Amino acid sequence: MSRILVVEDEQHLAEGLRFNLEAEGYQVEVVDNGEAALALLAPEIPSPQSAAFDVVVLDVMLPGKDGFTVISELRQSGQFIPTLMLTARGHPEDVLRGFSAGADDYLTKPFDLGILIARLRGLLRRREWLQSSISSAVATPPEPKDTYTFGDKSVNFDRLELVVRGEAFPLTLMEANLLRHLIQHEGTPVSRKTMLEEVWGLREDTDTRAIDNFIVRLRRYIEDVPTRPRHLLTVRGVGYRFVADPPASK
Repeated sequence: MSRILVVEDEQHLAEGLRFNLEAEGYQVEVVDNGEAALALLAPEIPSPQSAAFDVVVLDVMLPGKDGFTVISELRQSGQFIPTLMLTARGHPEDVLRGFSAGADDYLTKPFDLGILIARLRGLLRRREWLQSSISSAVATPPEPKDTYTFGDKSVNFDRLELVVRGEAFPLTLMEANLLRHLIQHEGTPVSRKTMLEEVWGLREDTDTRAIDNFIVRLRRYIEDVPTRPRHLLTVRGVGYRFVADPPASK
């Protein structure tokens, strides 16, 4: 039975989520602030309870540490539990900020309960697939279903994992989606506007600095010298271009 942590300070909403999620067969725990969530998910002294949750529903507007801070600290601590951010702030900049901080999905209030449950099921399936693939790899490494290899690097989109010279780096869903989009247009400059529309589905006049932040993080994984990129190139005045096989450095 999957365990869900709900981080929500509006009591009526938190209890409504608990009731409906438990009716779907999930075990649910509720906390009403960011500090309590971090104590459970990323405690200073790890315990079995800290790894007991399968997915998190995280509100943005919390007393104390807000949801953006919570998800950022979780990712920095190496905790990559699937997280759905839930908030009344639906501006494109807020959505991108949530994804940039490390959220896997984002739903604005008011929301349809059926959509929230469907999205949680999607996050849980992805977690199950990842755990299953890791367990299978211990015995017999399977042939990756959705992998792209360039040079001594490969990205497995099923596992949300980037492997560089044998070292694995977990990716958030949005990092993987952005990298996939650039790879699909290998060699062609892709504008920030196009990335907003085709990766995030945002069509408003949105601050594009969040995209630049994603690129900075991806360069840290991919590039030998992130300040002198050879795979993720900046196209001045346009956006970015992915190069799978750059010319040898002089």
